Amino acid sequence: MTYRIPQQLRRFLKQEEGSATVEFAIIAPLLMIILFSTVELGLITVKQSMLERALDITTRDIRLGTGEAPQHDEIRNRVCERTVFVNDCESKMRLEMIQFDPFLWSGIDPTPDCTTSIEDVQPVRNFVNGQSNELMYLRACMKIDPIFPHWGLGGSLSKDSNGRFSLQAVSAFVQEPV
Repeated sequence: MTYRIPQQLRRFLKQEEGSATVEFAIIAPLLMIILFSTVELGLITVKQSMLERALDITTRDIRLGTGEAPQHDEIRNRVCERTVFVNDCESKMRLEMIQFDPFLWSGIDPTPDCTTSIEDVQPVRNFVNGQSNELMYLRACMKIDPIFPHWGLGGSLSKDSNGRFSLQAVSAFVQEPV
């Protein structure tokens, strides 16, 4: 009997049936993670680009709109109208506008306030409409749900307690004279 076991083991090791299945079972999860990460990164890039474009166009409108002083909600709505691929933008976005003196640079808080669709929108952190020839800094931050929150890139993103990550866009401009 001791002779039959090594002979059966040798015969089993020589068989090549099912080798493609083993290779597929090893490689398929890696390919799926790469595919999911690629889709996630592509959509994040599109949303980020759209947010930056919408903020830039809205900033241009504010800069050239002499005599006009739009408030937080109006600016947010303008940005959201131009932001494509983001559902419920008004409840996900938070804006911050700060006036700066270019000669007395005091720095900007690097941590933006973001809001989520689950929480109530908090009061505006800092939103000051500029006067003629003043340097203004406008920052938009929004929370987005990843498509694949537990796979690939979606699983490795820095997320809040609700499973959302933040997208940020910044624009600076000088208010045109009236």
